[in-house]
This record gives sequence, C-alpha cells and structure tokens, in this order.
Amino acid sequence: MTKKVILVWFRNDLRIHDNEILFEAVDKGDIVIPVYFFDPRYFGKNKFDFLNTGILRAKFLIESVSHLKQSLQELGADLLVFQGKPEILIETLCAKYDITEVYHHREVSNRETEVSEQVEAALWKAQINLKHFIGHTLYHKEDLPFPIKDIPDNFNQFKKKVEKESFVRPVIPSVEHIMTHPHLEETAVPTLADLGFEETTTTQDNNEWTQVLPGGEHHGRAHLARTLTETYDDIDDYNLISPYIAHGAISPAYYYHEIKKAQELHKKKRYDKLILRLLWRDYFRFMLKKHPNVFFKDYAEGETIEKSSVALKELLTSNPKDEVISELLETLKKSGNLPYEYREILAAYFLQELHINHLAGASFFEEAFIDYAPATNYGYWLHYAAFGTSSKDNLQLGWNELIKKNYRAKVLEK
Repeated sequence: MTKKVILVWFRNDLRIHDNEILFEAVDKGDIVIPVYFFDPRYFGKNKFDFLNTGILRAKFLIESVSHLKQSLQELGADLLVFQGKPEILIETLCAKYDITEVYHHREVSNRETEVSEQVEAALWKAQINLKHFIGHTLYHKEDLPFPIKDIPDNFNQFKKKVEKESFVRPVIPSVEHIMTHPHLEETAVPTLADLGFEETTTTQDNNEWTQVLPGGEHHGRAHLARTLTETYDDIDDYNLISPYIAHGAISPAYYYHEIKKAQELHKKKRYDKLILRLLWRDYFRFMLKKHPNVFFKDYAEGETIEKSSVALKELLTSNPKDEVISELLETLKKSGNLPYEYREILAAYFLQELHINHLAGASFFEEAFIDYAPATNYGYWLHYAAFGTSSKDNLQLGWNELIKKNYRAKVLEK
C-alpha cells in the first residue's frame, strides 16, 4: 500500500503545542515533512518606501524558526528551511519526497491568500491536494453563532454575541514523536545578511539587541507565565505576548485558557483587558474575511503617498520636539515593541500633527513592530484614522489628551 506522505507548510504557526496541522499530519500520515519558506516578497519595500519586514522582526522570525527546527529535531524530525517563493519550491519538494498531500493554515489578507492560491495552483497541476486549516483565531470559524457574512460590524455586538453563544476550543496536545523521511536533505536557517540586511545594520550594539524579545515558543510561554502572575502590574502585558501570537509561537486559545486559569486564582480585572485584545484580534480577522481588503483601501483625501512618506522619513531622522513622542520612537527603534496604549499615541500624532495618509502610518508600523499581523495592524490604523468598521470605536481623542490619559499610567486594575 502506498504510504501517505504529508508536507506540513509552516507559516505563522511556528509551534509544537496546540498546532492542529502538525497534530493531524502525525495522526493521518505515515511520513511527515515540515517545511518553512523565507519568501522574498516579505523582505522588499512597499510603495511608502518602508520594509515589509524590518530588521527587528526578521531577527525575531529567524529565532522563532530556529527554535521550531530544534523542537522538531527533538521529536525525531526536522524543519526544511528554504529561501524562495513557495509556489516555485514546493512543486520540486513534492516530487522529490513523493508528497501525497500538503497541510497549511489559511490566512485572510490579500498577499497571504494570493500566495496560497499560487501554491494550490502549482499543486493542482501535480494532482496534490492542499488542505486548509483554520487555526489562527481565538474562536473557530465553525463555532461562531453566525456566518461570516452576518458578523456584526459593531465590535461590542460581535463581542457579546460570541462570548454568550460560542466557546473557545480546548488546546490540542503537543505531538510526542514524528515519523519523517529517512533521507531528508540538510538545510539551514538564513542569517539577517542572507535576507538582505546590510552588515552595518546587523551589528547593532549588544545593549540594543537585548531590548528585543527573543523569538521561539519556549520564550513565549515563559513570558506568558510571568505576565499572568498575581504581582505583575506593568503596562507591558499583552504586547509582550502578541509577537509570539503573531508568529504563531503561542496560539490565541492557549493564551486564553492560561488567562482564565490565572483569573480564577487571582480575580484580577486586568485579565479581562487581555481577553479584550484577543477579541479585537479575532474581530479584525473576521472583518477582513467579511469585507475583503477593507483595511488596505485608501479612505483619506489629500494625504498623498509621496507627502506622507517624506513627512514620516523626516520625523524618523530628526528629533521630534515633543519629549514623549521622541521617547516612544526611540523605544520602538530599539525594541520593535510598545504597549498598545502608546501605539495609539504615536498614531494620533502622525495623523493629527503630520497629517499623513493612514496607510503610510500602518506601513511604518508594519516595518517597525515585531508583532505585525496584517488584519490587526491595518484594522487598528483604520480606527485611528476614524474610518474603522466599528465606527463607535474610532479614535476620538487628540494625541496630547492620550498622553495625559495613558502615558506611563498604571492602566492595569489591581
């Protein structure tokens, strides 16, 4: 009988724990071959002259992929890592290893779905099925109390409905062993230089590198445990976990259930705010499914791409007069991270003082933040610019008011 050989195409799901495609592949396949592609389309520049992936996120990604590779090796397998377009490389891999099926997690934004479609077309020619899984949201699409087309645009209505009529699925256990091909080729995770970052940018001062969160599932789970302790009350809470969720080193469901455990023990109101962030993340992804490309359209009038790009570049190369804005930009430059309350301050400043196009601001955040996720980043920016799908949740305050309200404030309720 022909053996079932499943290629697991990792994308934004770089973990062993609570990973449905890996669990199903091990359960259904005789041989499992995990693969990750560093797609060159994610390491170029966009029309605003910002990188699709900045150096800090590239570093975090390299570490996350490296950790996944090590974890898979400990389970008896390996992670094949390649630089190149998946739709070109995957056809060759399927022929080389006699692949019978390919598993991957479905995405929602245009660029990611177009890549999936091109891979599917290449596999179709070879008569190989690309099986789609849905594992990036807190609430599974099949468990929602309404079809995608009927999801309320109002966030509060969406929140009330899913919390009352749906449930978060339990986490899937980690696989304990993987049977893989006995003669897998040896591959290496690329360096920053391999991905096109100049040597001058890869030799940052060690003190600066230490401010960037380390990538990898084990680091994510350690930060998660630390931020859910009873005594933790820093404004840095969700944003210390969101990079791991964005890269899939931690699943939203795992985070949710860990929050619930901590909430039962400590009865802290701040845990509700963490769950609220997860709900917003779900909302943005489902909105992008309901209204394709809605977050990437240009709703602004007068703020041209050229003017916005120049204004932002000038700000980033100068020293802003406002001390808080200057400090936030410096922290972002060194860490690739900020609490969400502080991101709102920066966005309001860009929009209200520089009068930039909201897509330019979102493009800058795309380069700068290590937790970039298309739906979340562009969804929030649409609300910052008052064009959001949940109109009642559009930003109402000025950047100075936001500083007074949130900057260095203890936003966590003990």
